[in-house]
Amino acid sequence: MKRSDAGWREACVTVPRRPLCAPDHGDSTPIPMTLPQAPIDASRPGGAMTSDTLATLRSACAGKADAELAVLMDRLADTLRQLARGQLKQGDTVAAVAALREAASLCPEDAAVLVELGQALRQAGAPEDAIACLRRACELVPASPIVWYELGKLLKAHDDAHAARAAFERALACDPAFTQARGALGDVLASLGDSEAAAACFRLCARERAHAPRAWSRIANLKTLRMRIEDVAALRQLLADPSMTQNERVFAGYALAKALEDVDDYSAAFTVLQAASDLKRRQVNWDAGRFTAWITSIDAAFAQPAADVGDATFGHEVIFVVGLPRSGSTLTEQILASHPQVEGASELPDLHAVLNAESQRRDREFPHWVAQATPADWQRLGTDYLARTARWRTQRPRFTDKGLDNWPLVGAAAAMLPGARFVNCRRDPVETCLSCYRQLFHFGNEGSYDLAELAAGWRDYDRLGRAWRARYPRQFVDAVYEDLLADPEAQVRRLLGFLGLPFDSACLQFHRSTRVVNTFSAAQVRQPLRRDTARAHRYGAALDPLRRALRRPAEDGGES
Repeated sequence: MKRSDAGWREACVTVPRRPLCAPDHGDSTPIPMTLPQAPIDASRPGGAMTSDTLATLRSACAGKADAELAVLMDRLADTLRQLARGQLKQGDTVAAVAALREAASLCPEDAAVLVELGQALRQAGAPEDAIACLRRACELVPASPIVWYELGKLLKAHDDAHAARAAFERALACDPAFTQARGALGDVLASLGDSEAAAACFRLCARERAHAPRAWSRIANLKTLRMRIEDVAALRQLLADPSMTQNERVFAGYALAKALEDVDDYSAAFTVLQAASDLKRRQVNWDAGRFTAWITSIDAAFAQPAADVGDATFGHEVIFVVGLPRSGSTLTEQILASHPQVEGASELPDLHAVLNAESQRRDREFPHWVAQATPADWQRLGTDYLARTARWRTQRPRFTDKGLDNWPLVGAAAAMLPGARFVNCRRDPVETCLSCYRQLFHFGNEGSYDLAELAAGWRDYDRLGRAWRARYPRQFVDAVYEDLLADPEAQVRRLLGFLGLPFDSACLQFHRSTRVVNTFSAAQVRQPLRRDTARAHRYGAALDPLRRALRRPAEDGGES
């Protein structure tokens, strides 16, 4: 059975009900409903139910016979679900969870309620409770592919890839034509390092026109698998379809560029890549000048390092891996996570979350409140960050946070966590920018779809990185990709020494690690180091505009 996105989302909240919430009459005779239709308060965002309506519904349940009471309770649960949806639209996850918990208490064997409660709990930051709800829903309706799929998504988001794989496989056992579940299974297989099986999933998805553009994009993102000449033909045929949406053309265009590269037609690849990038650029909102001004304001705010918490060891557990995308950061994290004392947590949202919450509390955007922050403020923020990331220190004493958009936040993180260390991943600027330009990102990185804007972003990153290195020499170190390729053991020893970690040979065998990797480099870091990764020379003069744009102005310190 084929599903549109709208169709399966609707199905998520209409899974079959269990009989506890409705009486068994033995026939189809409906019970007369004495409860009036619940009115909607249209003046409230999301059309939420009024509290008076809920009170009316509850009072109507009093004194009813068992059969009619069951129907009224079911009706009340539906009202609470509608209330919760309105609250979620308003961003009030706490109230939504409370409403759905009450609905679940009224109908404890209603799988639809449990699915919605699980989704709300995830939004509220309670993933374990969310997973428990979805597991219970799967017990109630074990033949529902939608519920298994929703459980798999939650497990994947909670970094339990093996359990997510099992859930997606159950969804497909229930419905082998459930394409979204097959694509999600392919994503998990890729994160587990099984690129061949992932590609097989994606190729099955690509057989359906509705799913083909995204499926081809996923195939292209399996970096270590070469696409074939027949893939070029299939993608050209797909792009010739006049019904293709602009977004679908972006997905298929990037995939075709990768396929043309893999058959060594770099001239055609660059032409296709430019067209796809130009189309994507029109879809994103990016102001390179505004971003540069923001970086300048951060540089000024930390011209003198902020007064930190005073304890030089506070936050020593944290290793921030920073840098631009496609600069060797996943490789660096994989090397560090192969050390027995380091857990690889990958791309965490917590540093941004802590600073955004502080900006909201002060009603001032970062970094404009930095000058007013006291050591006590920084310690409070650091304590919050450590609490949010505690799950990454249950097995090993230290962990990596590889949020690639953390590089502008080094000054704040150093004030919060003076014991933390920052590993700045650098790569040849032309190779970095080209690699970003060739990559269709799932979200963010809006400055990656125009070569001139990419160059401006690299210059912003470079000048702020130089400032961090000068201001935090004890905490901040560069890890240069080309140096690692030239002498892996020397560079690994240097990096571990900077972090205060003893050398461990496992770090040189990083490709044997079985940890889950969820970035575009997942397949690449499961292979030994390759020295043939440079690509810019294959594009020749086509990249001359990028090379010129990367030259740093004289007033900024000369050429890089």
